[in-house]
Amino acid sequence: MIVTYDLSRFGIPDGQIIVGAEQQYWTWKPGGPDRLGINIIAYYQTFLDRKLELKMGYLRNQNEFAGTVVGGSAGASVLGPSSNILYQAGMSNNAAPTPALNVKYNFDDRVYNKASIQRSLSPDGQYAQITENPTGLNWSTANAGILLLDETGYKNKAAPGLPETWLRAGAGFNNSSYTNFHYPKQPRANANSVYYVAADRQLWQSDVQGSAYRGIYGGFSVMYAPPYLNRVNQYYEARLYAKGLFDSRPSDQIAIVATNTVWSNFAVDAALAKGNLVHRDSTAISGTYTAHLAPGIYASVGLAYINNPTSITHTRQTGHALNLLVSTSIFF
Repeated sequence: MIVTYDLSRFGIPDGQIIVGAEQQYWTWKPGGPDRLGINIIAYYQTFLDRKLELKMGYLRNQNEFAGTVVGGSAGASVLGPSSNILYQAGMSNNAAPTPALNVKYNFDDRVYNKASIQRSLSPDGQYAQITENPTGLNWSTANAGILLLDETGYKNKAAPGLPETWLRAGAGFNNSSYTNFHYPKQPRANANSVYYVAADRQLWQSDVQGSAYRGIYGGFSVMYAPPYLNRVNQYYEARLYAKGLFDSRPSDQIAIVATNTVWSNFAVDAALAKGNLVHRDSTAISGTYTAHLAPGIYASVGLAYINNPTSITHTRQTGHALNLLVSTSIFF
């Protein structure tokens, strides 16, 4: 549950107070841990005729950087698991918000630069972060330092005869204390990083004069993190999606996404030396249909096939997975 309070009624244009809370319960315990806590506590404000945007508080930078959520509507969802490589670099997310200050400067209505100084997630991973700080209110967790993020991008909205385009590239630098997979018995390292480029482009407009956003889109993401500090070393994603493809369903979305996740060679070799069954990457393909059922109500159903669905180690019974995904979002 997330609530946004508009301060324009008090003469503060674009001022917003955002407060959210969430509860998670897992029947499959490795997916957890369970939590009840904040989702976001933030203040948003613009300056200089909206050239400068400020957002601060306990934030979810997963939704602020890299464009892991594409589609442009309230019903859009994360297309692929690209966030995993960002989480291990310390980026906050829905289940683990952290204190942060985000500043975005819009050079014009298309080119922007966005920077953040954020308290990092636990360098031992998302599970350790939530276990130590389930409410999300703690200022920090063990071995967590500061994550600096910066993204530069070009983004134009769809218009008659002008396809929508979004290009972005970014980097993150983290001084948290990470275990070095190459030398696990040595002291922790304090210089992690992540890099990414992504692009999305409208390939065809189905209703040029009426609703220019409707049509077919394509996109890709490429991400990299040093293998000696990160289990996920590389990530590749290709996506094809459509908005309002059918005249009778102008607000629905369809997405087909293919991904490849490459594991750290140091972490894989360490697991192999212990006699485990290992794999060096994981591939997946998924299809999702998101329906706009009523004002503010969206429902999604999808199917995902994953080759090597576990992390680095696996058993002979966990080589493949077929997942059915169902979700509902309500806005009022």
